[in-house]
Amino acid sequence: MEHADILSRIGLPSDLSTLSYAELEALAEEIRSIIVETVSRNGGHLASNLGVVELTIALHRVFSTPTDKIVWDVGHQCYTHKLLTGRRLKFVGLRRHKGLSGFPKLSESEHDSFNTGHSSTSISAALGLLAGDRLLGGKASAIAVIGDGAITGGMAYEGLSHAGQLGLPLIVILNDNKMSIGPNVGALSEYLSRLSLKGRYQHFRRCVDRIVRGIPVFGPFMFDTIVRIKRGVKAVFYPENFFVDLGFEYVGPIDGHNIQALEQVLRDARKLERPVVVHVLTRKGKGYDHAEDDPSSFHGVTPFSIHEGLVERSGPTSFTEAFSHAMVSLAHEDGRIAAITAAMEKGTGLSAFRSVFPARFFDVGIAEQHAVTFAAGLAARGLRPVVALYSTFAQRAMDQILHDAAIQDLPITFALDRSGFVPDDGETHQGLFDLAFFRTIPNLALMAPASAVELDFMLRWSVARARPCAVRYPKAACPHEIGAFSEPLIEGRGVFVREIDSNLLIAFTGSLYPQINEAADLLLADGIQADLYNIRFLKPVDENYLADVLSRYALVVTAEEGMLAGGYGEYLTGICARRNIKTRVVSLGAADHFPTQATRAELLQFAGLDARGLAVKISAAYREPGRFSIVHQSSSS
Repeated sequence: MEHADILSRIGLPSDLSTLSYAELEALAEEIRSIIVETVSRNGGHLASNLGVVELTIALHRVFSTPTDKIVWDVGHQCYTHKLLTGRRLKFVGLRRHKGLSGFPKLSESEHDSFNTGHSSTSISAALGLLAGDRLLGGKASAIAVIGDGAITGGMAYEGLSHAGQLGLPLIVILNDNKMSIGPNVGALSEYLSRLSLKGRYQHFRRCVDRIVRGIPVFGPFMFDTIVRIKRGVKAVFYPENFFVDLGFEYVGPIDGHNIQALEQVLRDARKLERPVVVHVLTRKGKGYDHAEDDPSSFHGVTPFSIHEGLVERSGPTSFTEAFSHAMVSLAHEDGRIAAITAAMEKGTGLSAFRSVFPARFFDVGIAEQHAVTFAAGLAARGLRPVVALYSTFAQRAMDQILHDAAIQDLPITFALDRSGFVPDDGETHQGLFDLAFFRTIPNLALMAPASAVELDFMLRWSVARARPCAVRYPKAACPHEIGAFSEPLIEGRGVFVREIDSNLLIAFTGSLYPQINEAADLLLADGIQADLYNIRFLKPVDENYLADVLSRYALVVTAEEGMLAGGYGEYLTGICARRNIKTRVVSLGAADHFPTQATRAELLQFAGLDARGLAVKISAAYREPGRFSIVHQSSSS
């Protein structure tokens, strides 16, 4: 794609002040071209970034970072911000290992004021930054940029409520594009749509502002009175405004692609010296036809052909696709099954379920806490809800999983997609923590399938169990099926996928089967034979059976795609200690740090959980002079 060369003149945001509005419009198109080109190579969040180009330019024309603080909610729309804040030459490495993150990062630039990656946090963070600045005697501005999807999250309302109470001049930019990951749902989305249709008050407000500004001498003294009059006018022309009721001024809706209009409104908002919501209308995917026509598919994309758009790639069935097939099949057999997700219909593979069983499908918006407790209500009425979430976002609902699902022992199944190492998105999106989290919860069963068949078995077992269950699986392709994967599930027990009467056992979580199988072949070539045990059940565990298995081996190596702390390896070593089993145990897993962005293969390699890394570590442990001790090993990048 051809583009102008204005961006090369922008070393820092302050350089934007030298450009005319015609040049700014050309810059916006240049930025869009660069974003499309880069994302087509590296993958990333495309549609959301294309929609906020003009808004980002206007923000940096009016406010002065890093003194003023801009907090991007979720942060997946920060590409233009990165290009304007001295990172243009590094942009080619977006989302690559040791390259730029796809999200704001304090360690990357002083212009990034707060690390984000999850939804609905910006208002609270920006308010904290603003309150801290005032406590230190500062006068900086703080701006939260939040989408109409992210504002469905409960934490956003907590922040709005507190901001209205404090009365500090927080500026909330409500970026209204009718989309989150998919089309927005719920009453709030409909409410914002109604707001965007009511332009009478905004026209009147702008006229009043011009009149007030034109009054000589007495204008400043009349300001408070005029504000009260304006609020009275709102009650007549604009009787329903949630933000005003919380103590905010409300401005909008504003054309989010008109830089000059955005600038004027933002300058006015900065002068108000009170909390204000600026309602901006943008088009997700703007400037790239394929993304404008299908913003859901272009929300987060893998590399693609710019000319042809997103190209579907054939390949092995992914665990997400296997879940999708299993859910439809199960729902045909059992009318009690309902599916719930939190603005991740496509990402979790539930589109097929929705098309076949629309009455039993619920997308609650970005509201994982509500999703879980809503599911608990369904379960309490005798249904069998399946809550499909990304592992990293399930963290937001841990209280509800424990309090509303587990304590009541309700029949809810949690499908934890993207568990383990998650490619490209960095620290905020890793699914390494669910294993330890869920293992601590009474009443709840936790399983990890190695294949599509095992995933189907585990979903069926979960529904039949009639108690809370969780199934964790990676963002990865399913391996070829082998006979062991079709062995019936026995509660608390795993299954041997290779058993050759060795004195070495490798016990692994299902997602690591391809790496473990290849590592075993490498070890065999080195003269080391190993039995392979697919754990299946991370909880509950048949301890008598497992103790009998452990006692057969001189060395047991556990490999899990999760944090070592609180993981299965620690549990297994505890069994050996309690039962005085004289077996040496080595545990391999994720180290005690947050992995940065990289491919899944790279992340596994850095953790020593790729085939070669596993073989090297297991060989070293096997050849070490034998004493029966408990050893934990991990690797990091």
